Amino acid sequence: MSVDESQERPRRPERGIRRTAGELDGQWEGLAEQAQALADGRVTSTALVRRCLERIAATQDSINAFRRVRAEAALDEAAAADRGLSAGERLPLLGVPVAVKDDTDVAGEPTAFGCAGLFPPKERDSEVVRRLRAAGAVIVGKTNSCELGQWPFTEGPAFGDTRNPWNLAHTPGGSSGGSAAAVAAGLVPAALGTDGAGSVRIPAAWSHLVGIKPQRGRISTWPDAEAFQGITGIGPLARTVEDAALLLDVASGNHAGDLHRPPAIAAREAARRDPGRLRIALSWKAAATFTRKPLHPDVRAAVTSLARTLAGLGHFVEEAEPDYGLVGLAFVPRATAGVGEWAARVPDPRLLDRRTREAARLGRLLGGPVLRRARAAESRQQRRIGALFGPYDVLLTPTTATPPPRVGALAELGGWRTDRAMIAACPYAWPWNVLGWPGVSVPAGFSADGLPLGGQLLGPAHTEPRLISLAAQLQDALRWQDRRPGDQLSPGA
Repeated sequence: MSVDESQERPRRPERGIRRTAGELDGQWEGLAEQAQALADGRVTSTALVRRCLERIAATQDSINAFRRVRAEAALDEAAAADRGLSAGERLPLLGVPVAVKDDTDVAGEPTAFGCAGLFPPKERDSEVVRRLRAAGAVIVGKTNSCELGQWPFTEGPAFGDTRNPWNLAHTPGGSSGGSAAAVAAGLVPAALGTDGAGSVRIPAAWSHLVGIKPQRGRISTWPDAEAFQGITGIGPLARTVEDAALLLDVASGNHAGDLHRPPAIAAREAARRDPGRLRIALSWKAAATFTRKPLHPDVRAAVTSLARTLAGLGHFVEEAEPDYGLVGLAFVPRATAGVGEWAARVPDPRLLDRRTREAARLGRLLGGPVLRRARAAESRQQRRIGALFGPYDVLLTPTTATPPPRVGALAELGGWRTDRAMIAACPYAWPWNVLGWPGVSVPAGFSADGLPLGGQLLGPAHTEPRLISLAAQLQDALRWQDRRPGDQLSPGA
């Protein structure tokens, strides 16, 4: 394996709590464990949901993971699930509590997507929520997101600051930071987020979780035929690969109005399958943005350690770099056009962050011919970057270039300074949104300060099963699910 042998793996923090294999303590069971316990009659959905709601209430002042909590509705749905279970009904997630991000429509709830103002309740569920309900899941609430999902932190005047359960002085990332914080703190066993520039993978890395960005269209974005000009998709966050794969299977599928409809996969089956011997390219290069993107030494050491583990598992690993070209020129028009489309939906645009208004204006300027050219360039970009997947099966990169920043570090910056800061912290994830291809962020250890770090496994089109199998093999070797945040849930120094 061609990696820098001088790099040492960051020390693992002692303040995390370990649990013994197979222990069920009422808070840390996973999605699959809860589903099985319900099917076996060892617990009721009402008990699970009530416990979930109590934990959410107890941590709202500290972690602040939720924008909306459906306490009464969730308990009613849990009671209905218990009646179904007693009658012998069996569904993949019957009675299991889960959460969704607040850009996802849930009937009877507003969809504010991090924005201030009074939003009307939605009349019907989005397609993905309809599928969760069809699998028996109980939606306990909607999690916080930064305004229109633009930044890798989850803070804003509409809902306050969402904090990282591993250290409350730091962000869990964004824009799916509420979902990540809720799972990392054991408030729910798994949650959905959305990923338009790494917004599932970044908070997964910074919260010690597994985060899957599926192939574009794998999970329906309806009532939008596509989201943010095709760069945004929905994906699961969980503590284990199996739980993330189970939620992906349940949530996957399409509405007749979707623009992108990839062939079906069996994600949970892939999580139980040996990936075989793979050829893995280890890359440190970020796509060109003409801004500085220094890689933190703790991140380099952590991802180097992942590469060594993969080599020890029998895979061929060497350093190799994809040819990104100028893929950023295609990202900016699509992203800002998406911001403009969402900004047009808010009840009072005057309440939007000044950076959001600037992005929406840029989106209008780059619309029309520029946007069409950006979208037309996608196939060429796929061919250029995809050339890596002749000699290699998987690309391994850091998920982020830095550990999670402190709360407030980016929230008060101006537009250009925010863009520079977030590109410096998170330069590795967004090209895969332009391509529409799948990626999985996995825990890679901790910084010297005890903050979670991640590495991402990336593949060409429709390769979620391979990436999930490889992630599950890594999990078996590293047992990252055995670590969880400690009890010190107050802001640190």
